[in-house]
Amino acid sequence: MSSDVDRGDRDLHAELESPSAGQRGVPVDAICVGCGRTRVKRASLAEMDQSPAVDPATLKATDLTSFKHVCHPCGSATWWNPVAVLSGLLESERGD
Repeated sequence: MSSDVDRGDRDLHAELESPSAGQRGVPVDAICVGCGRTRVKRASLAEMDQSPAVDPATLKATDLTSFKHVCHPCGSATWWNPVAVLSGLLESERGD
């Protein structure tokens, strides 16, 4: 499994399972442009300007665009900037 599932004291698996991460999409670590909070979010490939045919495991954060998602501390839907594709979480969901 990739080392991207270990981000210091954060439990990325728990963040991914949280309803605030979203229900479907590629797990990414992203920063809210409103408050600067970094959290695991799910976003579809289309939301991040990628073809649905792309294998998410081959993507890098620099390939992705910002996407809108709810930020609970901000109290609204806001823009999130992907900083990492969490391929380790993606692999664990796929059973790789």
